[in-house]
Amino acid sequence: MKTVNLKEKFDSFTEYWNPKIVGELNGQLVKVAKFKDEFVMHKHDNEDEMFLVMEGKLLMELDDKTLEINAGEFVVIPKGTNHKPVAVGEVKVMLFEPNTTLNTGNTENDFTVKNLDRI
Repeated sequence: MKTVNLKEKFDSFTEYWNPKIVGELNGQLVKVAKFKDEFVMHKHDNEDEMFLVMEGKLLMELDDKTLEINAGEFVVIPKGTNHKPVAVGEVKVMLFEPNTTLNTGNTENDFTVKNLDRI
C-alpha cells in the first residue's frame, strides 16, 4: 500500500491519448492520460468508463449531444454508448475502467494501445 501523487504521475510522461496505469482495485484499473485535440468515435460493448477531468476542459461527443466536462467533474459513459473525447487544449484525465477495456473500444487504429505502461 502506498500513496499516489497524481502531479508526479502526470509530469512523468508527455504523450497524448496513451493511458498509464496508476492503480488497480476490484478488477478496475485507475489510469491517467493526457488528451489533446480529437480522439476517435468508438464504443465499448462490455464496459462502462468513467472520465474524471483533473485539468482542462473535455468535450464528449455522443450520437445525439455533446457534454462539456470541466476540471473537477466526471462523466460515466455506459457500455454500448458511442463517444468521442475532444480535448480543448491539453486535458489531464483520470479514468476508471475494467481491466478488459481497450482504449479505442470497437475501433482499432493508430490510437489503439494494447499494452499499457504502469507508472
